[in-house]
Order: sequence, then C-alpha cells, then structure tokens
Amino acid sequence: MTTTLALPAAFSDLTAIAEQWGRATENDRSRIRWGASAADFASFYAAVMPRLPDMLEELANYALDGMDEAQTNLFNLAAAFAEAAPHHELYGGSADVPFSFAAPRFQPGHGDAASTATLLR
Repeated sequence: MTTTLALPAAFSDLTAIAEQWGRATENDRSRIRWGASAADFASFYAAVMPRLPDMLEELANYALDGMDEAQTNLFNLAAAFAEAAPHHELYGGSADVPFSFAAPRFQPGHGDAASTATLLR
C-alpha cells in the first residue's frame, strides 16, 4: 500500500515534487540534491518558485514545534528549495558548487536532525 505525502490542501498540487525533494533532515535533502540533474533542478524551481511566497505566508502562522504533519512537510519542501535554488540560479544546474570542495565532505553536526528540531530555533 502506498501513501501520499500530506501537504496543506492549498499546496496539494506540489505533492509529487514534495515526495521527490522534501526530506526531514539536511543530510537526506543533500543526498537528493547531489544526485539531481540540471533538468531536475529546473523542474523543481519552476514548480516551487511561483508558490514560495504563499508557502512562506502559510508557514509564518506556525511555530516550528507547533506544525502538524502537512505543515512540516511543507516546511521541508521550502527548506529543500532554499538549498537547491542556487544550483539552478547560480551553478548552471550543476549539483556541484563551482570552485568549492566536494559537497559530501561537508558534514553538518545537525545533518541527521529533523529541520524542526529545537536546536534550529
């Protein structure tokens, strides 16, 4: 049995993209990003950028520790977008950051903590 990722009703059109990109931890989002192609970044950007102001307005109504599952999934999608957008806007769709060390070498201490964890407040 498959389940569909929950998002607030106003953002149900982003469900497929959230299932592809939205992950609760920075490390999981990074793994998706490192494997993405220029076409992946472009389609993600095209789907989310026009909706970003509405997403942020929705999320502004909730404390990080007060979000339900759908709101948390929307937050994770917004975090994934913030981390992936430079790859489309600045890096020509490359999963690598130009003139930088290999991204997998960067190991954040909080990388496996959910984005809504207390330490991120």
